[in-house]
Amino acid sequence: MNKHSLILILDFGSQYTQLIARRVREMGYYSFVLPGSASLDHIKEMNPKALILSGGPASVYDQGAPTLPAGFWEFQRQESLPLLGICYGLQLIIHTHGGSVEQAAEREYGRMKVNWRQKSPLWSDSAFPNHHFFAWMSHGDETKKVPPGFEVVAKSEGGAIAAIQSTKEKVFALQFHPEVTHTEGGGSILEGFLIQAAGLKPDWEMQSFLEEEVARLEKKISKDAHAICALSGGVDSTVAATLVHRVMGDRLHCVFVDHGLLRKNEQKRVMDTFQSGLQLPVTCVDASKEFLSALQGVSDPEQKRKIIGSCFIDVFREYAHQTEKRIGKFPEFLIQGTLYPDVIESSPSVVDGAGKFQHSKTIKSHHNVGGLPKDLPFQLIEPMRDLFKDEVRQLGRVMKIPEEFIARHPFPGPGLAVRILGDLNEERIRILQEADAVYIDALREFGLYDKIWQAFAIFLPVKTVGVQGDNRTHDYVIALRAVTSHDGMTADWYRFDGDFLAEVSNRISNRVQGVNRVVYDISSKPPATIEWE
Repeated sequence: MNKHSLILILDFGSQYTQLIARRVREMGYYSFVLPGSASLDHIKEMNPKALILSGGPASVYDQGAPTLPAGFWEFQRQESLPLLGICYGLQLIIHTHGGSVEQAAEREYGRMKVNWRQKSPLWSDSAFPNHHFFAWMSHGDETKKVPPGFEVVAKSEGGAIAAIQSTKEKVFALQFHPEVTHTEGGGSILEGFLIQAAGLKPDWEMQSFLEEEVARLEKKISKDAHAICALSGGVDSTVAATLVHRVMGDRLHCVFVDHGLLRKNEQKRVMDTFQSGLQLPVTCVDASKEFLSALQGVSDPEQKRKIIGSCFIDVFREYAHQTEKRIGKFPEFLIQGTLYPDVIESSPSVVDGAGKFQHSKTIKSHHNVGGLPKDLPFQLIEPMRDLFKDEVRQLGRVMKIPEEFIARHPFPGPGLAVRILGDLNEERIRILQEADAVYIDALREFGLYDKIWQAFAIFLPVKTVGVQGDNRTHDYVIALRAVTSHDGMTADWYRFDGDFLAEVSNRISNRVQGVNRVVYDISSKPPATIEWE
């Protein structure tokens, strides 16, 4: 990465840290996240051209609060490195430069009006002609005393200090979050830091990521090593397989596992598409009996995910042994299409040279992250672990993957197991497969599929009274979900026309035996997640 102007982000536990990295990359700069606990040697080794300190849940005055390594500020001054502090990052700057931070009498949370009082490289009259903007605040502490050499350049409408700077030291800090979409002109503020304050020119794009990831994999994977790749038919695993195939060729052995929880006719559709669209060598393994047997009687979603993760590994292990018999060598690597949202929600510890750092609370264990067994017989390769879904789609287009793969809605690795609430059985799987097929077909028919980030049906283990054909029925309920999103980290429910929902409800109730009621989910993420389990 020495070819690029590296923007190094030190993470102090904010839920938005990876959004900072993502926004920076969108602007054409290579960004990398290190834990705030990283050693000074590690930071120096990265050779950053600018630094960003993230937000975080701690208070700088608490005992044991996260801080920067000894000698950090001397290094920053000596190298004249431009630095931006965000939220906790601002408070850490104030605390370490002789100012003071205290608990606020009134917490600022949500979208707040900010008035900028002084000129700054971060904003301009052209970007904010009225000298104000609305920003996303999320803090319970506030600045009481500004350090020597710093000036206040913006305040919230409530009078709290919202931004400070020391142009001499090249240190800038914001109490609000410019990285979130709720902040008006947040991208412009980040660009102001990178272009005006840091004097950097964009020099990184997805083509760069592809070239550098290929080079990294060529270095990591020996010339005689073999790997297996878990293909689901979705965009993530398809892009991962295509990327690694560039490095390994026929030493990559792809396997598509039918776990009995796929969408209707999915096995045939996926295998046909792989063979005709990508010419990837793929073996299909029907393990539906093994998966459904292991899941029998299990209703807890976390248990489902862990069981499915374990079953996948059992299938991969057996497939690897079969491959070993064929080629005379056990495959060393397992390729997965893990993305950063999977990592965040599963919340494993991210390790650097200085130790372990936990980003956040576990939301749910993804089968390919939190559901993996400890005795994994492979080395994992996850080439897109630090990318968001839209970035993976960009990467796929760079590699000329057909749009039919790139544009598919996300589908969870555990499949319908996490879309059937409660216990699993063949009847419930059939009902959901048929209802989901009706829903997705209608989206395509009405030209809505490509306007939506993700859409799917959910089986509810609830029976309600209905009237069908002049007879009383006591059948199941299907919920419909459709969301818009940019990166899967936040999402909003899609505003369907009422006539469309009525049409889909009518089709499902008439065509799917065992269903007499359809409901639509109007929850956003947060507070809900996109999937129900």
